Amino acid sequence: MRVVFPYFAQLHQVFHSLPIAAEMSLRHRQVEVHVAAATSAHRDFIKTLLAKHAPDAKVHLDLLSRPWFKPNPGKKKMMATNLRYLRSFNAIVVPERTSLFMRQLGLGNTRLIWTRHGAGDRAVGFAPDVDQFDFVLVSGRKIERRLLNAGLIRPGKYSSGVYAKFDWMGKPHDSHALFDNGRPTVLYNPHFQEPLSSWKKYGIDVLNFFANSDQYNLIFAPHVRLFDIPLDINYKSFEPYRILPNIHIDQGSEKSIDMTYISTADMYLGDVSSQVAEFVTRPRPCLFLDSHGPDWRGNLDYECWNLGPVINGLDDFREKIAAAFSSHSEYLPAQRHYAAETFGIMPGEPSAARGADAIVDFLRGHAAH
Repeated sequence: MRVVFPYFAQLHQVFHSLPIAAEMSLRHRQVEVHVAAATSAHRDFIKTLLAKHAPDAKVHLDLLSRPWFKPNPGKKKMMATNLRYLRSFNAIVVPERTSLFMRQLGLGNTRLIWTRHGAGDRAVGFAPDVDQFDFVLVSGRKIERRLLNAGLIRPGKYSSGVYAKFDWMGKPHDSHALFDNGRPTVLYNPHFQEPLSSWKKYGIDVLNFFANSDQYNLIFAPHVRLFDIPLDINYKSFEPYRILPNIHIDQGSEKSIDMTYISTADMYLGDVSSQVAEFVTRPRPCLFLDSHGPDWRGNLDYECWNLGPVINGLDDFREKIAAAFSSHSEYLPAQRHYAAETFGIMPGEPSAARGADAIVDFLRGHAAH
């Protein structure tokens, strides 16, 4: 049996399936496990993670072919270029839905398995095309229930209790590593999609508020795709903030995807990013910026907005932050329930092995038929 874990997209997705690949290679020696990198940056990142977290893993690390006529091909072009290679495996395990494009190209008898990435509430995680995957790994009851109710998964075609990223996350970080001033630290983590993100409407005003604050620290670590296009203007405009002792800017380093800031901050400030789910595994105050006026109450796509106050503007922002801290006890039961329903497991409870076993069991069952 041969299984491949390809990575076509941003590096933040690697954490959601690579631990499963490593465990599969260790627990199922009869399975030939390949990890396929779209770029040398992916390959180097994967090598570093394996050396750090799974040095005994027996995986074959391959570099995917790139079309000679297109120096910066998109994900779909990479899939088409490498289709023969990908179809040579019994299964392809992916963390994102764009890989469903391979269905259009034709996969023959190769199974397509989705690990998901993130555990947020947005509708995109429950899109109608999810049923095109042969097998799905889900984290907790909330995700499982929504997918089942929508008819997108069915018994025997999924396994729950898997959030592989947690396996490789360390102990909570100390904010003193960034700031040694005794102030509470706020993490501002806006989403990347403009119709949902607070960045365009409120972002600069948020930065300016903290730049002039003698009360709080700020970690500005947005979703890595917010500044995915490396234009100078996306970086130069932040230079005045980088020199401030109470502000830390990170527009996409490894620390922005490995839960360093999630575990460091005392408060989460954001909109709809799924990272808030990871944040409340250790309950702390949250404050949400409503920049687009959805009818969010009772809407499953905005369930996370029940985890703290939701505000519609930055008037009296200092008081609103203070109120979010002081009212946290009111949201504590909701945060604990949300984390339990979203993940079923918590950081420190290994689940990658469970995912690896579930995939191999599914493939064996399929082979038997």
